[in-house]
Amino acid sequence: MSTINVNSIAPESGSTITIGGSGDKVTLGGGGLGIVGVSTFTSSGTWTKATRESALGVTIKRVIVEVQGGGGSGSDGNATSARHTHGGAGGYAKKLIDVSSISSATITVGSGGAGVTSYPSNGGGDSSWADGTNTVTGGGAGAAGTANNVGGLGGTASGGDLNIDGRNGGGYAMYSGTDSMFGFGGTWSARQTGDANTGSDEPTGYGSGSSGLYGNGTTRNGRPGIVIVWEIAG
Repeated sequence: MSTINVNSIAPESGSTITIGGSGDKVTLGGGGLGIVGVSTFTSSGTWTKATRESALGVTIKRVIVEVQGGGGSGSDGNATSARHTHGGAGGYAKKLIDVSSISSATITVGSGGAGVTSYPSNGGGDSSWADGTNTVTGGGAGAAGTANNVGGLGGTASGGDLNIDGRNGGGYAMYSGTDSMFGFGGTWSARQTGDANTGSDEPTGYGSGSSGLYGNGTTRNGRPGIVIVWEIAG
């Protein structure tokens, strides 16, 4: 076996350089390959390194994990109460993880809080990455309360290099559910007794909260969370 150590190769114009023969494996230095793939989980499951390496044709050394908890729903004060408060946003965590000795991770994606016809509302579920060594969690938002101006608490975040707690939901004087790191909460509009329309738009961002409702109807669901795994080779 022959070895040639060089810093650079600069062929003359018109010349050809052949490196390696048929069947040879040639490894070129110069650093890592960077991000080579992404796995997005909108429902709970398992991230398996060998499966992803086979699909991508590379060796995965590290991952960047983003974990967003589920958002809460708003409450319905109906026509006799002003207790139409809004759902909070789930927590968000982000972490760089060396997976050289990690074969798989359990992924949990938190649900959004279900809409209600009264109060209190429902909180969102926790989202997480758990590989036996690292646990990264974006907590689900809490339920909107039973009193005026008591919106749902934002979810907490833990285990990441970056941990951002979700914002709290607003009180009845506010006009929308709470935005998350991934987008907007639902907007609010007043409805009178007997109106069948829910009176609010769906929240759009993963982990965002829905708005409360003044008037008969059912508030929108909070948005579920999401887990995103950025896969890095080299």
